[in-house]
Parts: sequence; structure tokens; C-alpha cells
Amino acid sequence: MRIEDVDTPRCVPGADQQILQQLAACDLVSDEPVVWQSRRNELYQAALDRLIAQGDAYPCACSRKDIEAALHAAGMDRERHHAAVYPGTCRPERGGLRGRAARAWRLQVAPGPVHWSDRRLGPHTQDVATEVGDFVLRRADGLWAYQLAVVVDDDAQGITHVVRGEDLADNTPRQLVLQRALGLPAPAYLHTPLVLADNREKLSKQNGARALDLDDPLQALQTAAAALGLPMARGPVPEALLAWTHAWPWRNTNLA
Repeated sequence: MRIEDVDTPRCVPGADQQILQQLAACDLVSDEPVVWQSRRNELYQAALDRLIAQGDAYPCACSRKDIEAALHAAGMDRERHHAAVYPGTCRPERGGLRGRAARAWRLQVAPGPVHWSDRRLGPHTQDVATEVGDFVLRRADGLWAYQLAVVVDDDAQGITHVVRGEDLADNTPRQLVLQRALGLPAPAYLHTPLVLADNREKLSKQNGARALDLDDPLQALQTAAAALGLPMARGPVPEALLAWTHAWPWRNTNLA
């Protein structure tokens, strides 16, 4: 298990320990020592150094405002609620930094579709170069981007299957591109349904969702099972978890 805290300014002090305590209350305890991404800088730097040496990563001087202006000038204003596609302004073949100071590091993405199959959602295709562009590996504030951190961590921890929320499905093609650039194996991916509030927004701290009530851990797990379409389980928590594992409809599905 790892604590994804590379985006340090957004992390509330003590939240990591609270998460571990909440999981333990439900008898969900990591099989191996927990690792914190904020303590793994050397691993991430080694991966970035390798990409730089291969000619797959380059420094970028563009701010968000610069990117928006470049897209507007090219008649390619981004759609509302969609991230701007990086236009490749600082690519080496386009002149690089042109004397400006580097702000971030980006992966140079080759054109062409990326195909992958989700164990629940089925086949997907995305041309990362045209739909996302050269994406950030290390941010302007010096923090490691999510894409690089999880790819390096998955390999270092020997992860073969990734299960996460459906809102992260569109991150998968970028991670596949990065895995190929680093010569790493790709895990099998499964993206679960999201738990939504009455207004159809996902329950999250960003949307002001209340913390999970763990006075009755089994009841909390039953509620989670219902959200995933699993049968309600009875009995002690460990036995209930085992029953849900066998009832998981995608347990033996491996399309990736």
C-alpha cells in the first residue's frame, strides 16, 4: 500500500494516519509496509533522468496562461471543463526554451492511438498526442506529477492489477505511454463505479462530503458493497470481505 501524497500542499496534516486508521477499523491492513510518495524522490528523479537521457523528456517554460494564449492564437481554444492540450511550444525541434527559464518537465508523446482494455469498462482508445499533448512529469512547483509517481511506484512494488475509481480511467493511456517509454510492464486495470451524492457529483472532500461513519465497520462495508453491486454480507468483517471477493463480478476477468 502507498500513500499518494506527492501533491503535498493539498494534503491535510494527519490525513494519512486517519486513512490508515479507517482502513484498519474495517480490517483492511496492508500486507507490506506502507510507503509515502513524498519520501520516494530518488526513484522518481531516476526515472526522469532516464527519460531525459533517452530524449523522451524536455524542459518547458510555459505557464497555463501561455498555453491558453498559444491555443487561442491557433484557433484551438479548449472546451469548457476540459484541460488544455499542450501545443508543444517548448519541444526541442521547435526551438526549446528560447532563453526562458524552465518551469516543468514534459514527456514527448509520439502520435498514434493507444489501445487498452479495462476489466470492467471494456476496450478503450486514445491518441494521447492529440487529445492530451506532451504531459507534465515534474511540475513548475517542483512536485512530481501523478502520472510519473504511480507508474514508478507500480513497478517498484510489483503491482500487477490496479483497481481504482472510474474518474481516473482517462489517466490510463498516459500511464501506458510512460510505461512503454521506461520499458516497464503494464498492470491490468479495472475502474470501479463512483459513489455519487444526490446531485450526481462524486463523494469527495473537494465537494464537501462527510467522513465515513465507522462506528459500525460492517455496516460501512455493506454500504460500499451495495454501491459496487455486490450482495450484502453478514457476519464478522473478515469473513464478509472474503465473501465479497468471491462475489466480485470482474474477479476473474483479465482483458488487459
